Amino acid sequence: MTQMSHMFEDGRLRYITLSCARGGKARNRTTNAARPRPTSKTGCNARINATFFEGVLKLLTVHNTHNHGLSPQKSRFFRCNREVSLFVKRMLDTNDQAGIRMNKSFATLVQEAGGFENLPFNEKDCRNYIDKARHLRLGKGGAGALHEYFARMQYKNNGFFSLLDMDDNGRLKNIFWADARSRASYKYFGEVVTFDTTYLTNRYGMPFAPFVGVNHHGQSILLGAGLISNEDTETFTWLFQS
Repeated sequence: MTQMSHMFEDGRLRYITLSCARGGKARNRTTNAARPRPTSKTGCNARINATFFEGVLKLLTVHNTHNHGLSPQKSRFFRCNREVSLFVKRMLDTNDQAGIRMNKSFATLVQEAGGFENLPFNEKDCRNYIDKARHLRLGKGGAGALHEYFARMQYKNNGFFSLLDMDDNGRLKNIFWADARSRASYKYFGEVVTFDTTYLTNRYGMPFAPFVGVNHHGQSILLGAGLISNEDTETFTWLFQS
């Protein structure tokens, strides 16, 4: 891991210290001394110091003696080394839509690669990809039908607002809508707004994201709502801006 680094004013690297991720001491965050939390820290002093000089990285000191066992063959489990290729993603998508269970799909990949140790990912990575792909699998027809429904709502009510976020393939990613009553309520009771995506999901597995306020009677009121395909910074930024 990067233990310390320093940059020039123009952002170029000046020097860096790379150290073993098991270095240092673990912080004891439990008050129960009889049941301490497990830790990977062993106080390992293995590290490399380097400086960037005339376009090359020059090693200054190398201390390569670890105080624990090493397993280079397990480096494929590091997050930076785990990758699901485009070919594998297409195969997983096809199998999932055909109703083939993930454990069978992953077993096929293991067989083709000649063993678990030859795959740069594990079954959990495959499941995470399929979960995200399912969120995006609301087809063009479904998105079109939803857009038509929102258009009808806006025709009936000028205060109705909606916004749809599409991906490059025309598939629906995120939705936000608010009717005239919700928008009027926000003008009067918008000082405090709560936001929660853990309430429920729709049939496509997209989290429901309601914006809720409280009126002068202490009652919860809906100020707006969304359906989102992912719970990351980019998605929430789009939703809040909408």
